Amino acid sequence: MELKKIEATIEAILFAMGDAVEADRIAAAIGHDRETTRKILHQMMDRYNRRTGGMEILELDDSFQLATRREHYEALIKVAKQPKKYVLTDVQLEVLSIIAYKQPVTRQEVEKIRGVNSDHALNRLVEYGLVGEAGRLDAPGRPILFGTTEEFLRNFGVRSAEELPVIQPELVEEMKSQAEEEVQLKLNL
Repeated sequence: MELKKIEATIEAILFAMGDAVEADRIAAAIGHDRETTRKILHQMMDRYNRRTGGMEILELDDSFQLATRREHYEALIKVAKQPKKYVLTDVQLEVLSIIAYKQPVTRQEVEKIRGVNSDHALNRLVEYGLVGEAGRLDAPGRPILFGTTEEFLRNFGVRSAEELPVIQPELVEEMKSQAEEEVQLKLNL
């Protein structure tokens, strides 16, 4: 197949599927190996980024998705009239951060880090599609392991969890000392 037809096929697949499609599945559909397929997809992404159209190709982990550019969301929302905007509370953001940086992680591990019950926040994050089941821990009771989803990657504008900002060690120490001071103040009351 010539390159233009291959790209047209990939574009049709991404458009029709709507969600992200794994590179291996695209490679099988166009009859090429994974690396060649990824190179073609990255060339297509570059071309989409150079033009001023309303669409872009996103890479999410090892999957690709045809999506609307963020700058067109407001117009799209006016037409769709059903915006999927979630307002995350501080608690939900805290739980989401723990999961994003520690994944895969159990509910109990999240609660141990936070020091309080996190059922409601975790259930809400699952409902929003930002967090999902990432397997089961090989331990008594086989607790669910949670991890971030493609929806999380899309919403936070990263291709994989490895692209999340690195927390500076000095900041961690500062946060620890602030938490210890808070605990000490509460104990003194």
